[in-house]
Amino acid sequence: MEHLPRKIIVNDLMQQNYQYQLTELIGQNFAEDFTPDLTPKQMLELGVFGGKYMTDCRNEFPDSWFENAKLCTEFHNAELNFFKINASQPLRVWREKGWICEEHDPRGWFQWYCRYYYGRRCSDDERQIKRWRMMKRHLIQVFKNCELLDMNCRRRQRQALLHWAYKTW
Repeated sequence: MEHLPRKIIVNDLMQQNYQYQLTELIGQNFAEDFTPDLTPKQMLELGVFGGKYMTDCRNEFPDSWFENAKLCTEFHNAELNFFKINASQPLRVWREKGWICEEHDPRGWFQWYCRYYYGRRCSDDERQIKRWRMMKRHLIQVFKNCELLDMNCRRRQRQALLHWAYKTW
């Protein structure tokens, strides 16, 4: 049995000596209105962010998350994405739009989600959950315009939804 709280110290390309506490057990005690379809492990196995997103921070999370992950350490490879299409905007765009909380999660929503799933709770949780809920409008468009198993319909939109832990099939 895991003892909580537990301190995590992060040293990767984007954060040096960043520390946070795990105050919840992994994958448990989410906010009531936050019900993602997929775990970070499932997302990494399916193929997200061209495989590049988590290549330098593997030490922060459980090894099991990366056992079957589709990763590319050299570059963003859209062929590794589940829908084989690039549905990402550059980090620069996320920063310009103010979508990044540099203090806690300089990589953006997926980094926040991985840490939240892992058991961290922080001051940015409410904002990030609100952003996740706003993606439902895209899910509604996919279900309204596509046959359930037609994976070629709205591939970019489906890949973007996958980046937000929504399952579209």
